[in-house]
Amino acid sequence: MSYVVLARKYRPRRFTEMVGQEHVVQALANALTTQRLHHAYLFTGTRGVGKTTVSRILAKSLNCVGADGQGGITAEPCGVCQACTDIDAGRFVDYTELDAASNRGVDEVQALLEQAVYKPVQGRFKVFMIDEVHMLTNTAFNAMLKTLEEPPEYLKFVLATTDPQKVPVTVLSRCLQFNLRPMAPETVHEHLVRVLEAEQVPADAQALRLLSRAARGSMRDALSLTDQAIAFGGGQLQEAAVRQMLGAVDRSYVLRLIDALARTDGATVVDTVDALRVNGLNAASTLEEMTAVLQRMAVLQAVPARAASAAGGVEDPDDAEIARLAQALPADETQLLYSLCLHGRGELGLAPDEYAALTMVLLRLLAFKPSGTAEKKTLKTAPEAPAAPVSASPGPAALPAVAAAAAPTAPAAPASGTPVAATANSVTAPVRPAAMPREPSVDAPFAAAAPRPTAPAQPVPEPARPFATGQEPPAASVHLAPASAVAEHRPTRLPVPDMPVIDDDEPDDLPPWADEAMAP
Repeated sequence: MSYVVLARKYRPRRFTEMVGQEHVVQALANALTTQRLHHAYLFTGTRGVGKTTVSRILAKSLNCVGADGQGGITAEPCGVCQACTDIDAGRFVDYTELDAASNRGVDEVQALLEQAVYKPVQGRFKVFMIDEVHMLTNTAFNAMLKTLEEPPEYLKFVLATTDPQKVPVTVLSRCLQFNLRPMAPETVHEHLVRVLEAEQVPADAQALRLLSRAARGSMRDALSLTDQAIAFGGGQLQEAAVRQMLGAVDRSYVLRLIDALARTDGATVVDTVDALRVNGLNAASTLEEMTAVLQRMAVLQAVPARAASAAGGVEDPDDAEIARLAQALPADETQLLYSLCLHGRGELGLAPDEYAALTMVLLRLLAFKPSGTAEKKTLKTAPEAPAAPVSASPGPAALPAVAAAAAPTAPAAPASGTPVAATANSVTAPVRPAAMPREPSVDAPFAAAAPRPTAPAQPVPEPARPFATGQEPPAASVHLAPASAVAEHRPTRLPVPDMPVIDDDEPDDLPPWADEAMAP
């Protein structure tokens, strides 16, 4: 007899043999026991989680007649009657499997639906199982909608897909949907131990751990990899052989990298990556193994009592080294490095050299250490040193100070009503006559504001002042004034000389003093 691969040899034949899908098994078993059966079921999930297996067990439960031929619908098929054996062998006439990936047109679906008008030949129910149903065309979906909604009482539909998002909502609404979840590495590991014990194949615990993680939640992939590992290892499973077959990175490289990062040793990091390049070890596998170790380190740092569960319940010889690294690397840097490794896996394909990208991912932790950031923040918050005194040398920056020092001090302001004599750097301000009332200046608050920064002295022309009739205009003179004086007098309006009161009701386009100045 030819060899049967482990994935087919150990395919579950009863609901009790299903692994990791208890939520689906319980729902279907209760429905079969209470005879509350739906006419269409949709099983979703990734590859190798048991969609086709559940469909076959359901078909056996619907058509099983028991060992004595007197049984009915049951949640525990006998496995020895004609219907059970024929379904397991794939030759039961009332059970039809259609692969929608290769039969996706409307003609194939119509040919299948034409069989629905005939009653079962051997069994109690006709079961149509359509695998990868999302591959059907829209026309094929429309052709089966009416039959899918109101099938004959002897017809059951079982649909399976890995991508339920591509299934039309009109089909989803007519089915009971069950999501088969990916299996945990611990569940896969336990099942592999039972299978290898039945096969009498010696296996290393670390080798089984590598196979369980490489399966990615698929039991079929785990059994297929186990078959390959048995052939590669010559009838036994050893960690070194399995690691070489999978191309997985030796844990010693990962521990060396994490230790070098904890010691801020960039040279060791670069040398270790070069060793990975020479040995041809995968960079993506390195980051994946690092995330597994960092996850266990984070659990050790947060909850030391649950460190054993982080390893998946398998005794690991590297526990002592991982515990030492958990104490050497701070918790914030552990979290940062874990995030860098996760995001770095997506960057490997963008770089022309995956080992150069791996080096950059690891050195990024040394460039963005949280402790270094804290030191920078401490330096920024330190009190600043007092500013150096301004040099007294007569440079351009010292001109305002020199000009301010050279300006004469203005005399004290006399009593109200007395004119003040202008100094060399001031402007004559005549007294406003009592007969000339005037509104307060709007710019006055701005004149009392804080002085502006001192600027270099500039030649400021003396503002033009109106003069009385018959008075000679003063000679134009230009003198240097401090910027502070300019800023103080610039927004202030000039006073008005003695002028007769003008009636505001009389319209005039020009001010009175302009008319007098223009008179002949």
